[in-house]
Amino acid sequence: MDWFNLSLTLPITDPTWIFLLVLLIILFAPILLNKLRIPHIIGMILAGLVIGEHGFNILVRDSSFELFGKVGLYYIMFLAGLEMNMGDFKKNRGKAVMLGLLAFVIPIGIGLVTNMMLLKYSLVTSVLLASMYASHTLVAYPIVIRYGVSRHRSVSIAVGGTAVTDTLTLLVLAVVGGLFKGESGGLFWLWLVIKVVFLGALIMYSFPRIGRWFFRRYDDNVMQFIFVLAMVFLGAGLMEFVGMEGILGAFLAGLVLNRLIPHVSPLMNHLEFVGNALFIPYFLIGVGMLIDIHVIFGQGDALKVAAVMIIVALVGKWIASWLTQKIYKMAPIERELMFGLSNAQAAATLAAVLVGYNIILPNGERLLNEDVLNGTVLLILVTCVVSSFITERAARKIAMCEAHLEEERTVEAERILIPVANPDTIEYLMNLSLLIRDTKQKDNLLALNVINDNNTSEGLELRGKRYLEKAAMITASADVPLRQITRYDLNIAAGIIHTAKEYEVTDVIIGLHRKVNIVDSFFGMLAENLLKGLHREVMIAKFLIPINTIRRIIIAVPPKAEYEAGFQKWVEHFCRMGGTLGCRVHFFANEETTVRLQALVKKKYGQTLTDFSRLDDWGDLLILTGQVNYDHLLVVISARRGSISYDSSFEKLPAQLGKYFSNNSLIVLYPDQLGEPQDAVSFSNPRNEAQHYEKVGKWVYKWFKEPVGGINLS
Repeated sequence: MDWFNLSLTLPITDPTWIFLLVLLIILFAPILLNKLRIPHIIGMILAGLVIGEHGFNILVRDSSFELFGKVGLYYIMFLAGLEMNMGDFKKNRGKAVMLGLLAFVIPIGIGLVTNMMLLKYSLVTSVLLASMYASHTLVAYPIVIRYGVSRHRSVSIAVGGTAVTDTLTLLVLAVVGGLFKGESGGLFWLWLVIKVVFLGALIMYSFPRIGRWFFRRYDDNVMQFIFVLAMVFLGAGLMEFVGMEGILGAFLAGLVLNRLIPHVSPLMNHLEFVGNALFIPYFLIGVGMLIDIHVIFGQGDALKVAAVMIIVALVGKWIASWLTQKIYKMAPIERELMFGLSNAQAAATLAAVLVGYNIILPNGERLLNEDVLNGTVLLILVTCVVSSFITERAARKIAMCEAHLEEERTVEAERILIPVANPDTIEYLMNLSLLIRDTKQKDNLLALNVINDNNTSEGLELRGKRYLEKAAMITASADVPLRQITRYDLNIAAGIIHTAKEYEVTDVIIGLHRKVNIVDSFFGMLAENLLKGLHREVMIAKFLIPINTIRRIIIAVPPKAEYEAGFQKWVEHFCRMGGTLGCRVHFFANEETTVRLQALVKKKYGQTLTDFSRLDDWGDLLILTGQVNYDHLLVVISARRGSISYDSSFEKLPAQLGKYFSNNSLIVLYPDQLGEPQDAVSFSNPRNEAQHYEKVGKWVYKWFKEPVGGINLS
């Protein structure tokens, strides 16, 4: 039979088999390389070398590899901008600029000398070739994501330095390219700078506003994912339109959308998943297919050029990382991680060599000849291998060190309970819990649906199951497990209280009650009963806009709030939330409380952007009406009756919130009231003295309240 007579012709051209082979490489390369202790990135590049036309010629680097490879390249730069801790970056931007300048100046200086003296190239060729040594691509960035250290200081410095270095490199590339296009007039340089600055400002101004508008109106996960990809390619396309490389536009898009895509959100998980599963491996395999291993044995000049390029690139990047570490007195492991991230050559290097290779000089020669082209491919291979090994080792050490420190620090087991009864509030309650939870603790989210004992309708049970499944889908899309609990009880409040005690819950998040009639209270009977029967932290939340579009968190703190047992916990929650959202946390408190807040934030949450303002008259929150905008979150720290920070003015709080802040997203928080405040009694500190007299006052009150026979004076 003719159909049975199959003949395999190489290279494979059928799209089905091409895609299957690539998927098998992506699947099995990590499995094999884990046993050999080789970074996955190297495996993808080596696999591309084996199957490419310079290997066994199984596949041709066709348009699919160019398309998916370009998407993967943009994805690497976009994720680098998206993963960056903006608060930490702003804190370390001086270090990032220093590393970027050193990583550009030192390699280009050494390269210019070696290219002219050892390789005997002309000045223009030497400048373009030296700029290739200076550029680098964050090929090893997926490694730091995998180890969970992407927000470490040295990573932020390396990513910021990449932006500086690649911008300068691509400017050199644009200028050299312009020289051979007849565009080197007097205004060429000025016009290029103006275009880049104008476009950068346009992206930074318009993209966040467009993104915030879109996310507020459309909450479908697929639409949000496609929208983000469209913004990435819009930024890349605009950069290419003005003569720069698209990787800068993709990186800038990641930076400006950083605040709208929280690190723990479902959307972030989708973006990382698609990129790491498909687009980035496609790019790495495509890079491997460019490598012609035969040049090592065939041409001595190519080997000499490659050796010079590799040595100069590695030495220049190491000196830049070493100087940055010494100037800012950083740890040696931080230097190692900066060097690992900043020495891989790929994107900008390929762009530069292809531009130079395609420029034909008047004498018929190419600006960058075939020796440089082949040497560049070897440079990419060696630097990617070195970058991957060094980054893997440094990231593992940092992750192990941080894990060891976490083990030594005694942390209360966190369990956050989210009752789900209203389908309209499930999404923002679950997103709020994802933002405030401790990511280092596992299985700390519980969703609860309470069914009244008096109502045994099967429809209620099915509806509650759907609510729990919806909550689980939200957390699962962020790769966070959720424990689902269904409970029968006398009423909802009793079910929540009993569940909280049985599961040792530390925090409860509920939605704000909606008034159904004029005599109904602002918080509702559920919240009032919870506060009476539960002494753990309770958050009562109302959100009018998606949480990821919040631009500022404004927290009103009452006097003596620092003496409550749950003070440090709620500060940690909102600092964590502000850090994840990339927005400022603005505290309003009196002088004594502000001093304590500043000390606590500086000691433990210094990376969070914070502001502090005076609020002496807690009885009148109207001064905050001019501070809270529509896209802000107002947090009011309240207290239960009889607690240290309770004030009679709290009685007016529901009326004030309902009248003056009805159009604002809102959280009213009642902190933990278990145990004693943590400060020791020391009259050298006025706050400790005040705390001491609070205790004494309670004891005296108890003494005079009880019968004389009930007091043990011993």
